[in-house]
Amino acid sequence: MKFRLFAGVAGLAAAFLGAATPAMAQEEAPSEFTATGSVGIVTDYRFRGVSQSDKNIAVQGGVSVAHASGLYVGTWGSNLAGWGTFGGSNTELDIYGGFATEVSSGVTLDVGLTWYMYPGGSDITDFAEPYVKLSGEVGPGKVLVGVAYAPKQEALGRWTLNADGDGYNPGAKSDNLYIWGDVSSALPNTPVTLKAHLGYSDGNSGLGPNGTSVAPTGSYMDWMLGADVAVGPVTLGVAYIDTDISKSESVYLGPNFTDPARGNRTIAGSTVVFSLSAAF
Repeated sequence: MKFRLFAGVAGLAAAFLGAATPAMAQEEAPSEFTATGSVGIVTDYRFRGVSQSDKNIAVQGGVSVAHASGLYVGTWGSNLAGWGTFGGSNTELDIYGGFATEVSSGVTLDVGLTWYMYPGGSDITDFAEPYVKLSGEVGPGKVLVGVAYAPKQEALGRWTLNADGDGYNPGAKSDNLYIWGDVSSALPNTPVTLKAHLGYSDGNSGLGPNGTSVAPTGSYMDWMLGADVAVGPVTLGVAYIDTDISKSESVYLGPNFTDPARGNRTIAGSTVVFSLSAAF
């Protein structure tokens, strides 16, 4: 939802009325705040290449408010399933805020923090993750590189002590690093945008308090290739998503890391995700 003043015919009409009646000549000043939002559905919610919905459909949505100064806040949510025990409503609710500014012509620096929450679940499953992003245009495309580092927290801790799953160490804390890059480019004279993503995770190699890990197997890479088609405010998307986590590497995470409804297949394997979203 973007609040903007309309020009063109409306502007001419306002000018005409203002000339005829000076008391109406003052124009409303543009708002310093911009609100945007979206709602959508995906055939599988993948977070850094790993399914958070047991390869099932997820409904997602969010809203954000930005100030002309560059400050912004927002929230985003999705339903969850499987992959450990999220607890409560099996819902992810993210709250984020930050500051974005143009550091040179066409280049934007964005510094902020995301708070990942799982309403109704254990408080120790929530964690905070600061991030830094740099984005700009390169030729006909857009490029973004980012680094997110979550300091040591219980939600990221290795509560299982070894690859066999033996032993338990409640209260353990770990940190997590995620580095990624995104590129996109609109095809001329079409509503199609091509996109790609590459990410690297480094963190806890075991299972945390909710039976999950932000960086399964300790360190791994994820990638995505896809395309979006814009039809007015509606966007149709398709994406191929995969990781380099092998079945043998992740066997010690089972059964948390598999989908029992599909023959206990890994939830980090290659997949094609379809999406439908609408901006407002």
